[in-house]
Amino acid sequence: MDALDKWRSKIDEIDLQLVRLLNERARHAEEIGRAKLGLGLEAYSPEREEEVMRNVTTWNAGPLTEQAVRRLFERIIDESRSVERIAMLRHRKSRRDAARPEG
Repeated sequence: MDALDKWRSKIDEIDLQLVRLLNERARHAEEIGRAKLGLGLEAYSPEREEEVMRNVTTWNAGPLTEQAVRRLFERIIDESRSVERIAMLRHRKSRRDAARPEG
């Protein structure tokens, strides 16, 4: 059991790193959403999403299969797009609120 506990502990550490990195990615997605709003672009960018997929599948050295990496990143991209959209909506609302005359 000591060996099993050791490996599980390593996985727990990696899980915490993954959460930290995913949240860091989400913070960048928020900034990208604000930038896209300023440029008049939509959150959904199929060309960029395909570029991300090509990048991560090209650099995948396994043991995860290409299909597994693709499925994981489809989910990550979907959640990032959601974060972008929320950031865009909040930024639009704050701009509208700032433009309203008081009183």
